[in-house]
Amino acid sequence: MADHYFSDRPSSTHKPFSFSYQLRGFSFIFHSDSGVFSKKEIDFGSRLMIESFEEPNVEGSILDIGCGYGPVGLTLAKAFPERMITMTDINERAVQLAKQNAVGNKIENVQVFASNLFEQISSDEFSAILTNPPIRAGKNIVHKIFSESYDRLRENGELWVVIQKKQGAPSALEKIREQFAEVEVVAKKKGYYVIRAIKS
Repeated sequence: MADHYFSDRPSSTHKPFSFSYQLRGFSFIFHSDSGVFSKKEIDFGSRLMIESFEEPNVEGSILDIGCGYGPVGLTLAKAFPERMITMTDINERAVQLAKQNAVGNKIENVQVFASNLFEQISSDEFSAILTNPPIRAGKNIVHKIFSESYDRLRENGELWVVIQKKQGAPSALEKIREQFAEVEVVAKKKGYYVIRAIKS
């Protein structure tokens, strides 16, 4: 099988890379590497979701599923220091980088671990779940993230998804509406949709 950013153990040769970035007014230094998603810069979709996200009205921790080297989860941890942010990814290299980036940016209200989707996630009391889903892993995987997120959210908890129109945003909206009664597109820019769905 070809090596992808959603491989559990990327075989690509290590090429460590560091860069600085500002997100929601916070300055970060990110360590990255080959074999992870958007390794040289924060991709536009993640940035749009980070900037669009609003703190949910219910208590509880926040889950960043498919966290990569950590830009979404670590930014939310900075923005909402009273919340615990859980960050997971199937890619063990990405998980190690996310842990390194949490320490390097002095962020403590996070827990980071490897998980194939929700397999290692025990909580079903999240106030919000965010994902920039792995489109190349296939529609079945992407839709599974949507459906299983519903079961892991608290009442009135929120699922936030960023996805490009050309990569299936209309079908993603249709799938999410099968389970979530309240669904809206909160941002639309450069072909990217940021979708918020509330569990009721």
